[in-house]
Amino acid sequence: MFRAAVRLSVSGARSLTRVQPRCQGALAAARCYSHGKEETDEEFDARWVTYFNKPDIDAWELRKGMNTLIGYDLVPEPKILDAALRACRRLDDLASAIRILEAVKDKSGPHKEIYPYLVQELRPLLDELGIATPEELGLDKL
Repeated sequence: MFRAAVRLSVSGARSLTRVQPRCQGALAAARCYSHGKEETDEEFDARWVTYFNKPDIDAWELRKGMNTLIGYDLVPEPKILDAALRACRRLDDLASAIRILEAVKDKSGPHKEIYPYLVQELRPLLDELGIATPEELGLDKL
């Protein structure tokens, strides 16, 4: 028993002292965080549309996906928002749909032309699903 504990502690100490491989050559100035391939914009959009189009998505997965998506340094494309709003409709969750629109407006930041463009692109869907924008509900006045 004691021998097993000593062996585990010695191997654990060895792993702490191992030197991590460093970037070599011209890449020395770049950080080596990922060894995978770079995801294109189309692949990124398709991944999120597929995520929100899952037929068995639940409210927790919807919120988790939106929190992750909003955490990125980008404003989601209209086709991603379309899939997310349709997921809200499947879940019968109007509050989440309005929160998504509020989050996108906040994410647009100082670029005042982005949010109206998104609303313009999503207007047919919003009318089809019966979702009012936060401005139509008067939430921007609070």
